Parts: sequence; C-alpha cells; structure tokens
Amino acid sequence: MLPIPPLRATSVRQPSSPKQDPQCYDRAAHDYDAVLVVSFGGPEGLDDVMPFLDNVLRGLSLPPPAVKGIARRYEAFGGVSPINAHTRELIAAVEQDLAAHAINLPVYWGNRNWHPFLTDTIAEMRDAGVKRAIAYVTSTFSSYSGCRRYREDLHAATDGVEGAPRIDKLRYGYNHPGFIAAVADRVREALEQTPSDRRADVPLVFTAHSLPVAMAEHAPYQAQLMEAARLVTEAIGRDAFELAYQSNNASYGNAWLEPRIEDVIVDKARGGQSHVIVIPIGFVCDHMEVVLDLDVDAQKIAAEHGITMIRAGTVGSHPAFVAMIRELIEERLRGMGERAALGAYGPSHDICPADCCLSGRPGNPKPSLCGITPTAGA
Repeated sequence: MLPIPPLRATSVRQPSSPKQDPQCYDRAAHDYDAVLVVSFGGPEGLDDVMPFLDNVLRGLSLPPPAVKGIARRYEAFGGVSPINAHTRELIAAVEQDLAAHAINLPVYWGNRNWHPFLTDTIAEMRDAGVKRAIAYVTSTFSSYSGCRRYREDLHAATDGVEGAPRIDKLRYGYNHPGFIAAVADRVREALEQTPSDRRADVPLVFTAHSLPVAMAEHAPYQAQLMEAARLVTEAIGRDAFELAYQSNNASYGNAWLEPRIEDVIVDKARGGQSHVIVIPIGFVCDHMEVVLDLDVDAQKIAAEHGITMIRAGTVGSHPAFVAMIRELIEERLRGMGERAALGAYGPSHDICPADCCLSGRPGNPKPSLCGITPTAGA
C-alpha cells in the first residue's frame, strides 16, 4: 500500500462494495435501445454566457457583481467553453468503439446547463422509438454535484416528456482499469516535459473540484479521489502524491474542501521544488474551470513563486477511457459476470442507495432516477 496524505476538513465516507449493498448491483441482462451521454454543458459564444450562467447558478444566492465577474472570465475566451467540443469528440470515439465491438446502439447527448438540453434529447429519443436507454454521466467520482444532481435532472427531464424512455445509469469508473490507465498515460506525458535528472522527484498533485464540507460528508468523493490517485501513482511506479482542490467557492458560503491547489503550489515552491505536475483527475475533459483555475490562475501563482507547473491533460477521448465506457455498457447488456475494478473498494454500485450523495442542505431530497425502488434491477 502506498503512503496516503491525510485528508483535510471533513470526515470521509468510504465507498460501498457489493457485499455491503447487494441490492444496488444490477445482475440482470438488459436490451437497451440507446446510450445517453449526460454532461454539464458550456457556452459556445459570447451571447451564450449569461443565459448559461443563469442555468448554472439557478437557486444560488450569488451577488450580481460575483456573477458578472464569472461572466468576464468566460468572455476573455470569447465565451467559448471547451467542454462541448470535448464531449462531441468523446461521443464520436464511443460510437466508433461500440461499432467496432458489434454493439449497435445509437448515442444521444443531453446537457444539464446548455444545448443540447437533456429534456430536448429525451423527447428526441422518445420520438425515435427508444424505450430504454443506459446513461453515461461524464463525472467519474460520486458527489451531489456529480451524481445525485444529474439523477435529479434525469427525473425532471423524463417527467417532463410524455412517453419518455426508461433510463438506467452506468456505475462510476473511478477505479476501473481503463480510467486509471488513461490518467497514468497523461501523467507520463506530463513527466516527459520535466528535466530527466529531476523527473523521479517531481511532486505529483492531483486536483478535483472542491465541495462544501457538508456536501462532501454525504458522499465517498474524497475516498474515491484518494484511491484513484493512489492507483495512478502506483501505475507509473511512484510512491507519493498529494490531493488538492480547485474551484473553491468558499467566499460564497460555508467551508469548502481544502487544501487549495494555489496553496500547495506555493508550498512546493517554498520547499525548494523547481517543478510540479498538476493532474486534474476529477475532470474527464477540459472545460472552463480547468482552463481558468489551472491554466490561468495556478500557472500565474507558479510563475510568481518561481516554480514550473506542468498541467497534465484530462483523459478526454483516450482509447483506454473510451474502452472503459464501452465495457461498462457491456456489463449491463450481459448481466451477471465479473466487473473490472482495481484497489480496495471493488466496483461502484449500479443503482444508487437512498442516501446516495445527498446535498448536505436542509430539507428532503428532490425526486431522482436510477436509485433503489421496488422494481430496481428488474
């Protein structure tokens, strides 16, 4: 077992295993009519920025100056987030991989916050005769933002479309061999950019989106991140890493997960390091938070403190990652069988338990799909 840095700021909920939650594992074989890729979405022009932010920030009490500040950061890039282009590339790669393995399923795409909106895609699927689909959510780790919120969106979208298809959801692949191999390759690519005589000692700092502490305590987010980072570190033959968080919005409310990536970079510089590798393991593709928080803000801090920061690529459409998505689909098509997973926790669940990834806010959770019901797995 590799040494694991201590987690900070909150108690850590451990991932479940099949032995702990047997009813959360779907062992039946299913005949799906389609695959649905569900993503966050992003603006693709200046006119899109404010409507997009209205969707993202709905229900939050951010002051108008803060919203305008966020908008200006998007506008500095022409109002174009890279996430939609990356999602298109991923979908094309998944379609090609499915076809190469004789899996004849069309792939649809629906976003939470921008076109193509999930409700519109559900209606399109209904009109095409899709009765049952398997959904891949472009989030690899379990949290309210990356799990339950998408399940709430799926419920709202299907509830708003008469005759909507039934939707199942693929399990999370944070410890799947394909995801670990893809991230490990991105780290190796980043290490190639460091001086060969220092490469063995360059610090590895994995990053993920910070969460409010109250939210993190209701999900295995931190434990999954630590396990995935440990597995990647082991895969490249190293024995030390750190986990930091980006996109920390603590200024808008309660305490959020730490340490911040900015603070870790400064600490490395003060400790005499000349280089640091930053690996955004919590993001499957580049989007504005990766670009702004790492490529702009973190790079600026690194330059100010005289340390060279090299940002590893996200997995994107890496062949091993694409193969992972196809293998997760095959699991649900064939039913019983082994499920690939590395490390200590085993494969993630197919059907979410009732207390899965709660928001940490007062009140009852909203209705959601893909959780335990009397007919789950049937």
